[in-house]
Amino acid sequence: MNINNLSKMYSVRKLVETDIDIICEMCSKNENFYKFHPPFVTPASILKDMNSLPPGKTHDDLYYIGFFENDTLIAVMDLVLGYPDNETAYIGFFMMNVQYQNKGIGSKIIKECSEYLKSANYNRIRLGVDKGNKQSFSFWTKNKFTPICESEYITMELEV
Repeated sequence: MNINNLSKMYSVRKLVETDIDIICEMCSKNENFYKFHPPFVTPASILKDMNSLPPGKTHDDLYYIGFFENDTLIAVMDLVLGYPDNETAYIGFFMMNVQYQNKGIGSKIIKECSEYLKSANYNRIRLGVDKGNKQSFSFWTKNKFTPICESEYITMELEV
């Protein structure tokens, strides 16, 4: 997969350990997310997330990526290809820089990612939303994701 094709508006690159400080700084300003998804972000939790894989997946399937405008981190996405099946891409985490929220930018990023994933032969995108997080649920619903089941999280999916 060519991650540069995930966005036409922003530069996209894999995030690495040297990016942990900017990721932590960006995420720590999104306090609402951590009300529903504790514990609060730390450098150690970011490092763990950068390397977390679902069962049966390898690091070749994991894209922990950042969307940048010049040197500013606009969004972070944890994308796992081929999970839970070969036709599905799974977003394990997506967070926007609070300075760029409520401007339609996150929706544009998701639309561009969806279009590219479709062209790469993925038929759907799946993710989980924390129960009670109305902001996240509203964002994903606005982007045409629909709930498919509910357990610890609300699992949502988009056919692409």
